[in-house]
Amino acid sequence: MEIARRAPSVGASRMTDQSRPPIAGGCRSAPILKQRGQREVFCGLTGIIWLHRKMQDAFFLVVGSRTCAHLLQSAAGVMIFAEPRFGTAILEESDLAGLNDAHAELDREVETLLSRRPDIRQLFLVGSCPSEVIKLDLNRAAERLTQAYAPKVRVLEYSGSGIETTFTQGEDACLAAMVPVLPKTEERNLVVVGALPDVVEDQMLGLLDGLGIENVQVLPARTIDADVQIGPNTVFALTQPFLGETHAAMLRRGARHLAAPFPLGEEGTTAWLSVIAKEFGVSDELFEKTTDAPRRRARQAVAQAAEALDGKSVFFFPDSQLEIPLARFLTRECGMSAIEVGMPYIHDAIHGPDLDLLPAGPQISEGQDVDLQLDRCREARPDLTVCGLGLANPLEAEGLSTKWAIELVFTPVHFYEQAGDLASLFARPLRRKAILGVAAE
Repeated sequence: MEIARRAPSVGASRMTDQSRPPIAGGCRSAPILKQRGQREVFCGLTGIIWLHRKMQDAFFLVVGSRTCAHLLQSAAGVMIFAEPRFGTAILEESDLAGLNDAHAELDREVETLLSRRPDIRQLFLVGSCPSEVIKLDLNRAAERLTQAYAPKVRVLEYSGSGIETTFTQGEDACLAAMVPVLPKTEERNLVVVGALPDVVEDQMLGLLDGLGIENVQVLPARTIDADVQIGPNTVFALTQPFLGETHAAMLRRGARHLAAPFPLGEEGTTAWLSVIAKEFGVSDELFEKTTDAPRRRARQAVAQAAEALDGKSVFFFPDSQLEIPLARFLTRECGMSAIEVGMPYIHDAIHGPDLDLLPAGPQISEGQDVDLQLDRCREARPDLTVCGLGLANPLEAEGLSTKWAIELVFTPVHFYEQAGDLASLFARPLRRKAILGVAAE
């Protein structure tokens, strides 16, 4: 265990509600508790569930075991005979023992897949724990298959292994694999990075259009024909806080990051839009005109949903990497107090703006020693604990109200129109506990 300190920095936001708690220096310079021990994690293959819905001409072929196949099928809630845009090339015992040529078998499976599914324009070979254990070189396989099927199909590879990752890093690895092959441009453009549900993405693009910002592209795009381009005049904004590798890949391509709080809740969305508006010279009058109505709707929706949250405490276990932005939202917009905010990894350039706005007080922790963190949680007895599936039921049995962290990834929660829904997700467990308590009496 070790304590580290971060350098202070100034966050970016045009406006904040005067009724919110004072920042009091924020948490960017607060001591960070770093722990390395037993962790509670979920498999990075999970990202395929939302990515295959987002990218309409892509197919995700997991090179893994039957366990990988069962995980994807059960997590996605679809049967294989429905022909979703993902599948598993199963490594048998003879493959794991090195008795077969795994590359030749993979080539054969890909040939069969592409002949049956001519609509596939992008093929992702996704590594898993078994393929990494036997050192199967999927990068070489992707290069070979690209030569065989280009230009009709683009073949890329990334690792979805859960050995050393959190489950949201699957999306990060996928997008980072896409960045090096995107076309180059000299034009000034904005690339918004991070997978969002189509309805939320449309709302975001509508706001940016209302601000008069042109040449906006989204990564990942819905189809390969959207042709996202990157160059020295590209600026990019992240919508998800778990895209560290993608952030680095964009910087290597010469793009510039617009650091901002993440668009969760009314305040976060306003601050995120404000950073972009400032970059593109949008006037304060136009910004107010474009955001005034949705901001009022968001405030009203959050206030109604947050009645059950006001004055309550929350404890975050490290899980989805959404923890810091969510803690900022709950403390500043919902009246909660944070006891501990745990993150698998903290990236100052990405999470710093939200740490600037997070009121001082909570323990900020990076990494996990799950037994020690469970001891701190039990001692604190928070009103609400945000954690993974494996910890939720045991903590509920001990009388603690919990919220599944993974639900916050699968539910639309970004930008103004979803702010009330985001608050409701946290209020629901507390309301349920109150109702059950009354019934028990």
